[in-house]
Amino acid sequence: MESTITEIAFQIILYAGNGKSSAMEAIQEAKERNFEEADRLIEAAGVELGKAHGYQTKLLQEEANGEGSSVNIILVHSQDHLMTAMTVRDLAIEIIEIYRNK
Repeated sequence: MESTITEIAFQIILYAGNGKSSAMEAIQEAKERNFEEADRLIEAAGVELGKAHGYQTKLLQEEANGEGSSVNIILVHSQDHLMTAMTVRDLAIEIIEIYRNK
């Protein structure tokens, strides 16, 4: 199961990173007043973060069913990435609204 945990952790890192990148790009587009593209990128960020969250949910369900395994540092790192990326996306939405109402 340990390699599966590591594989899932890397999927979380991948999708969280994609989501964070899209959110940061969305802010740059809003700076340039390209709000349609900013909105598209925020939507893309949400899709990517949703994928990462899906992997996280799988792990949580396994844990709740008594099928959990030991935590490794890569899994901890992946959770760090996911929570940071979700925060960046949330803040990007607010920053875009500031630019939109400027």
